[in-house]
Parts: sequence; structure tokens; C-alpha cells
Amino acid sequence: MGKALEGVKILDFTHVQSGPTCTQLLAWFGADVIKVEKAGEGDVTRQQLRDIDGVDSLYFTMLNHNKRSITLDTKNPKGKEVLIELIKHCDVLVENFAPGALDRMGLTWEHIHKLNPRMIVASVKGFGPGPYEDCKVYENIAQCAGGSASTTGFRDGPPLVTGAQIGDSGTGLHLALGIVTALYQRMRTGRGQRVLAAMQDGVLNLARVKLRDQQRLKHGPLKEYSQYGEGIPFGEATPRAGNDSGGGQPGWILKCKGWETDPDSYIYFITQAPVWGEICDLIGKPEWKTDPDYATPNARLPRLKHIFHTIEQWTMTMTKFEVMEKCNAVDIPVGPILSMKEIAEEPSLRATGTVVEVDHPTRGKYLTVGNPIKLSDSPCEVKRSPLLGEHTEEVLSKVLGYSAAEVAEIKGSGAVTPPEKGARAEAA
Repeated sequence: MGKALEGVKILDFTHVQSGPTCTQLLAWFGADVIKVEKAGEGDVTRQQLRDIDGVDSLYFTMLNHNKRSITLDTKNPKGKEVLIELIKHCDVLVENFAPGALDRMGLTWEHIHKLNPRMIVASVKGFGPGPYEDCKVYENIAQCAGGSASTTGFRDGPPLVTGAQIGDSGTGLHLALGIVTALYQRMRTGRGQRVLAAMQDGVLNLARVKLRDQQRLKHGPLKEYSQYGEGIPFGEATPRAGNDSGGGQPGWILKCKGWETDPDSYIYFITQAPVWGEICDLIGKPEWKTDPDYATPNARLPRLKHIFHTIEQWTMTMTKFEVMEKCNAVDIPVGPILSMKEIAEEPSLRATGTVVEVDHPTRGKYLTVGNPIKLSDSPCEVKRSPLLGEHTEEVLSKVLGYSAAEVAEIKGSGAVTPPEKGARAEAA
């Protein structure tokens, strides 16, 4: 079967994480993603956080699967000519340059649209239109400006950023949806359009329940927050709430057997109302089922700290997986705190393609995250990331249709550079 986005050509001007996340997802779904990189240097992440000298870092390889790489000096007249031809041949241009960079290259929306009226120009920016739109933004800045950091952490501690890259990768996922939506609309209108995903907006979208709670505060305390049960007054803004669930069903992270030496020997436990009786039976507190201080959700709210402490005395007698087995047998929602080591070694994640082993010509084998979205009629194969400039000649000849003489002329002009050694050796 064909892939969902087969035939769609993406001109990829992205770098680092947010943009490459977007274009990698499109490439997994079958789009032909042509990554344009600076001659001699490439995406800055090729060299960042290297664990093996002289080869592309995991930072780069894990964000650039299934793409083709060309090097191009867009300041060179021949390079600019190639770029114009790529714009004419492609469906989507994706970029996450600093604000105004595309315009300074002479690639204003008006100019691009004149060259190719069907072109979709998709951009990641830190902020949308407003007082901060010209500011540079990185992952943790986005988490702070989008409301995530102020609501993450414990009440008596500083704001915290999360390990999940909700600013960069999260915004890349939002942008990919915007691109696919614009492609769908183009089927009716025949016209391209601009797509913008601001990192602040993306983080706020993922933190929307905290905006919900901000509005609820006007009508009284947030009773499902643990500070309510501790008698601590609420301020004017949604507070940090530790490991509170953030929903209508109270939850907390509890210690399990071995927590003294294993930093991940914990489980998330939700005291869901429909299975309260089963919880009471498991932890040896059957009397709580009828005790008026514990029998109803509202009665339990002021006592959550004591309730979770009592449940923790039970969870500490078993491993997190044993707790999960016992709870799932009676539909109590729990989840083990899985380390990255445990995730990397989990057979079921390998079987579904969520964790994939990829072979690279210079790095060797490494693990990466596969496509998190599964389509029944669109197979997804995770291919290794390209070496710098690996597909330059291929794109010039097969995508743009240049003759051998024209390719030689472009190479002679210095507009492109030869591919890396590993790419040449593999081609041979």
C-alpha cells in the first residue's frame, strides 16, 4: 500500500528540534522531505552533544529520519537559482529561522507565492504577533512563557520545566497538523497559505487544564488540589501542585518496594471514585467504604494526604509492577514510573515500532523513537538520517531534472559541496 503523504514534496529549511520534529513526522508518513543544509556545516545539531567523535550526534539522527540532505549556498547565484527551482517544485516550505530571517533572504510570502501559488509556507516561531514576536525562543523559554513552568513543581519550590520537550517537539507536532490541514484545503482551493505555530501557543494548548483552573479559582478553592486538604489558602493564580492529577480524580506518586536505592521505584496511583471499594479492600481498609469521612469523593478531599500515605504503606510492600498487576485486576488506574532504560528495553515498544533500532553508516546501531501515530493503511518504515549533502546530486538530477552537464556546472560554481565520506562510500 502507498503511504499517506506519498507524492508530497517538503522543502525543509528547519534545524535543531521543533522544525525537524515536524518534517520527520511528515517524512514518516511518506512525504519526500528535502533537507537544505549549509554547505560544509549542516544542521548545528550534527555536532551538538556528540557521544562519538566525528559522527553525527544522536540529537541530529533522532530528528531527521527518512529525509534527503542537500547542501546549498543560497548566497551563491547558482545556489539561489537551485533554491528558486526547489520552491517551484515543492508543495511545502518549512522553516524555524529566527524572526525575519526568511524575509532577509528575499523569500517573503509574496515572492514565494508568486513563484508557486500552491506553495504552503509553514513556520515555527517563539511567539505569535504581539509585543514579543521578534524574540528568540528555546525550549525552556517556551515552557515558561506558555504557562507550564509556573504550574509545575511543588508548592514550596521554584517553577520547574518538564523533561518532555513540549516547547520544541510539541510545537513541531502542532505545525505538522497545520501543514496537513493546509494541504487538504488546497485540494479545494488550489492555493497555498501560510501556517504558523508559535511555541508559546503550543505550550499553552498542552497546559490548557491549568487555564481551566485559573478560571475556576474565581469561584472558590480548587478542592482536588492537595493544598486544599492541608488548609493552605489559594492565591490569585493557578498554583504548582506537585503530583496532583490535575483532573477530577485525585492521584499521587507513591513509593514502591526498593525505592531506597532505585530512583524510579514509584507508581502513580489514582483514587478513582468508581473503584473506591476495591481500593479499600486491597489496602486493608474495608471500613473506609462506609465511613462517612471516606465514603464519598467530597468527604475524601480534605483527607487526601492521609489517604495516599495509607495507600503508600501498601505499595511499599511490592514492586511497582506487582502493584500494577494487582490494581489492574480490579480496574484501579495506576502507572509505573518507567525509566528510560526500562523503556528502551521494553519488548512491546519494539514490537509496535515505538522504539526502533536503526543502523547508521558512521555511527552504527542506535535506538530512536519511531512514529507515535499508527495508521492501518499507511505503513511506516523508519530509515536512518542522511549524511550531510548525501542526496545533493540526486535531488538536482531526479527532482529538478538538471542534466549531467548542469549538475557539473552547479558543483563547479561552489553552490553545493560534495557529500560526506560515509555517503560516498555507501553509494559506491
